[in-house]
Amino acid sequence: MSSQAFNPWRYAGVFLLLFLFGTETFLVSPLLPTIADDIDVSESAAAQGVTAYVLVYAVTAPFLGLLSDRFGRRRTLLAGTALFLASNAAAAVSTSLWLLIVSRALAGLAAAAAGPAIWAHIAETAPERVRGRALGLGMALFSCGQVIGVPLGGLMAGAAGWRSAFLALAVGTAAAVPLLLRQVQGAPAPEAAGAPAAGRGAIGAVLAAWGHPALRRALAVNTVFHAANLGAYTFLGVVFVDRFDLSVSALGLVGVLVGAGSVAGSLLGGRLGDRARAAGRDHLPLLPVWGLLLAAGVALSAAGPGIVLALVGVTLWFVASGGFVIDQQTLAGTAAPDLRATSSAWLTSTMYAGTGLGAWAVGAFGDAGTGTLVVGAGLALVSAVTALTVSVGLRRAGGTASGSPGSVSVPAPEVGEGSKA
Repeated sequence: MSSQAFNPWRYAGVFLLLFLFGTETFLVSPLLPTIADDIDVSESAAAQGVTAYVLVYAVTAPFLGLLSDRFGRRRTLLAGTALFLASNAAAAVSTSLWLLIVSRALAGLAAAAAGPAIWAHIAETAPERVRGRALGLGMALFSCGQVIGVPLGGLMAGAAGWRSAFLALAVGTAAAVPLLLRQVQGAPAPEAAGAPAAGRGAIGAVLAAWGHPALRRALAVNTVFHAANLGAYTFLGVVFVDRFDLSVSALGLVGVLVGAGSVAGSLLGGRLGDRARAAGRDHLPLLPVWGLLLAAGVALSAAGPGIVLALVGVTLWFVASGGFVIDQQTLAGTAAPDLRATSSAWLTSTMYAGTGLGAWAVGAFGDAGTGTLVVGAGLALVSAVTALTVSVGLRRAGGTASGSPGSVSVPAPEVGEGSKA
């Protein structure tokens, strides 16, 4: 097989994990009423499990990304996978709120360890010509967790109780372990991976991504973009109920559309970046394009005339979201190869930070529709303008004029780990 060919089966183990992570992230919300009723707590109390997952991930991901950069992908990935299996098994036997919260916190810790290692592994081992496509497929499978995994989990919960959904996650994780043991082999030593430990303490190494000009700008753009994207998404259900008086089941169908848009955007973003690089058009400014598309999608969703245009807006919204994430992951994987996992972890942490800020800003408005339009569309435009600074920074650094997938002109890393399936 050509060194530039893409064999998706080589990544079957990590792709399966990404699907399970995507399912985990969105699974608890639709199960909240059932969980709360079963363990005899309020729905707001049961929602602390979601909060525990998100907070633990956001706080620990940069530090665990550093461990991956220092000690190799295999160890961190396998440790995170084992903890993810255990945490879902614990959730499946939870009979009290505290045990459920602890299990969700451990799941967040597991995803924070394995997630950045997965993205770094793909960036390091995928041939340069198809790196965007490989990352895009990974993100598409993560999004499929919402489109396919969550409905399946809901069906299982309805047939056999909510614990069966978490048991299925544990079984799926166990099935991924043999694939990971085969496919993620020979992790490079810290020196081979360009470990950021040299001359830095732990805190300095964790913060090193903020010292890299292109990454610092990209993380700032990431925060603003997701304040518009996921911050506004927090109120999308409220907006659609207010505008169109949709039922809960209809809102569920909107959620499927959200996931489908993310899948399409992830695949599209990866392919656009790969094709641009292959044609020598590394200057393609995809980051600003995603910001503009997001602004249009949010505006149509919040204020477009009629439900059809509003649903078109939702689709554009999450096509932009999926493409943007792939753009950023590829930039993080190529701009500073010694900081791949740490940079990827910071992308997630700043995403959550932006989400919280955006949700607070939208909530400050008396009307959710007005807040979504002003904050969502407004900050999306700000992110598009700010994204141009990433292009300028890369040009001055001797890279390219874009943060688009694969657009950073650095030598492709050696494929130092993994065997072909």
